[in-house]
This record gives sequence, C-alpha cells and structure tokens, in this order.
Amino acid sequence: MISVIDNETDSGNSVEMAAIDAFNAQLQSAGQLIMAEGLASPRASVVVDNRGGAGLVTPGPLHDTEQYVSGFWIIEAADRDAALALAAEGSRACNRVVELRPFFGGYAPAMPSARLRR
Repeated sequence: MISVIDNETDSGNSVEMAAIDAFNAQLQSAGQLIMAEGLASPRASVVVDNRGGAGLVTPGPLHDTEQYVSGFWIIEAADRDAALALAAEGSRACNRVVELRPFFGGYAPAMPSARLRR
C-alpha cells in the first residue's frame, strides 16, 4: 500500500491531478493497480471503540497531527524494489511524500524470495 501524506484535503492542483491520472493509467495497464482512492479530511473521522461492548464513539481523528494520509494506492509488485520504484513514481506524480507499507503475506522486505506458497 502506498499512502499519500498531506496536510490538506483535496489539495491537488490540475497538473498534479493529471499526473496522478497518468500514473493510475500506467498501473492499470501493467496490471499492478488494485485500488486507488482519496480520503476525506480527518475532521470527518469518527473513532469507534466497542471492545468489551464499551460502545464509545468519539468524533474526530484518532491522532491529532499536522500531516495525515489523504489517499492511497493498493498495488501489486513483484518485490520490495519494484514496490519502491512505484512508490517513487507515485510520490513524483502527486507531488507529496508517500509511505510504502506491505500487507501481511505481501513481499517480505528482509527476504524477497520468502513468499507463502499454497
């Protein structure tokens, strides 16, 4: 998953949005795009804690930070190096810092060939 880090919501200008569209099209044509989406502002968040039936609902984000995840790409990459290359392209396209984080069962950063097989 490539998370886009920003300090505003819906902050992309027309040049950035065109570059993001082109990056999305590239990922899609290569069969690497699973999903991509922007996220609403943290102000639209609600934290729900129902552990033990507590039923706590708190408006607002879990963490009050200046920067937050404003969107994401879920991609398919052969290994860590391929994922890093795509993250670098995504960062350039959206003109934002991004964070790359594998899903459990995805590439294994320390051992690229250690993939679960069925």
